[in-house]
Amino acid sequence: MDKLYSPWRIDYILGEKEKGCIFCAKQRANDDEGYLILKRGKKTYIIMNLYPYNNGHLMVVPFRHVARMQELTDEELCELGKMTQLCEQVLTDAYHPDGLNVGMNLGEAAGAGVADHLHIHVVPRWNGDTNFISTVGNTRVIPEKMEEAYKKLKKVFNTYES
Repeated sequence: MDKLYSPWRIDYILGEKEKGCIFCAKQRANDDEGYLILKRGKKTYIIMNLYPYNNGHLMVVPFRHVARMQELTDEELCELGKMTQLCEQVLTDAYHPDGLNVGMNLGEAAGAGVADHLHIHVVPRWNGDTNFISTVGNTRVIPEKMEEAYKKLKKVFNTYES
């Protein structure tokens, strides 16, 4: 029987979970590359998902700690949309996906891993990218190192600097 190893997952499974909100802690740190933050706006930022569904899985996160869309100001909501639009463009330029999943899970019952800090997922998709391993093995196969993906995406984000 062939074996598929994903040793990076064990750190998440067995590792000590961060206290407090990970999105608040990461945005305050002065280490964008270390925390995979690709772009900062005035009200939101774009970060790579450390445990992605696919190559290039991004998240758009408001700086302010809010759990529901109804808590966002008009300015925050507008920038959240604009940054999501930017993610679509950058992922299209960097990865040439056949499609994208864009969405959010509001609340733990809806599947939010971080239920108390709203965020939008932007996931590039390719025809035929789902396979048996996700279904039967509860495992994702990501063929690109995070550091390589960060550098590729950061280069494209930098071309959209205003």
